[in-house]
Amino acid sequence: MSDKPLTLGAVLYEGFELLDMFGPLEMFTALPPELLQVVMVAEKAGPVKAGSMTGNAMPTFIADYGYDDAPHLDLILLPGGVGTFPELENEKMLGFLRERAASARITSSVCSGSALLAKAGLLDGKKATSNKMFFNLAAMQSDKVDWQEKARWVDDGEVVTSSGVSAGIDMALAIIARLFGDEVAEKIAIGAEYTWHRDADTDPFTQYLNDGVPA
Repeated sequence: MSDKPLTLGAVLYEGFELLDMFGPLEMFTALPPELLQVVMVAEKAGPVKAGSMTGNAMPTFIADYGYDDAPHLDLILLPGGVGTFPELENEKMLGFLRERAASARITSSVCSGSALLAKAGLLDGKKATSNKMFFNLAAMQSDKVDWQEKARWVDDGEVVTSSGVSAGIDMALAIIARLFGDEVAEKIAIGAEYTWHRDADTDPFTQYLNDGVPA
């Protein structure tokens, strides 16, 4: 591995899901800066509001860079959320993902973020998963993907996708283990007092497949 730290680009868009983004980032930012640095990227630099399915007022976050001036990204983290729907028709987003995934070491998604990767063609010929309650949202974006309904997350080399919301934390720890070793990932999980779900092939929420949000 290079002596230069890896750069992770966390992709923001209006209506992204909070835990999709900040659960994994809690894990990634526990790495020392000589190993990993994180930048926030959106279509344009500046404020981006998170989203909520309940309609509650959500906080705003600041993107460091826009698509046009973002630095080289070794890792990409793409959240899901209610904002996924309009982003599926945003060619600037899809084009950015295609361009940057081509040079990234790992492109990862949480929840319905895999629908955006599928729409961009980045999952063609690969195994992938998504949020179980809204699984069809991702699956309908491409019939060229080997969709894994029961998986908690799927590591298909240069692309890693995870199930809904909290599953992104498990995925992030798995990526950290892959890049920096199991011991490093385990220490991060312990430091966060997080019970790491290590079985990538089994998601306990598969029983809610395409059920939508439970009452």
